[in-house]
Amino acid sequence: MNNNKNTTQPIAGFDTIKMMREIREKLSEKYWKHPDILKKEMEEIRKKYHFKIGITQ
Repeated sequence: MNNNKNTTQPIAGFDTIKMMREIREKLSEKYWKHPDILKKEMEEIRKKYHFKIGITQ
C-alpha cells in the first residue's frame, strides 16, 4: 500500500467559493425567470442518462 500523500497546492488568485456563487447566481437568474427552460432541460437530461422519475417515500 502506498502511503505517499500528494496534496495539490492552491492556485494563486483562484477563488472557488466566489466561482461557485457566480455559477449559482447565473443559473438562478436563468431558471427563475424561465421555469419552462428548466423543465425542458431536465427532461433532456433524463432521456440522455435514462433516468426514471420515481416516487419518494
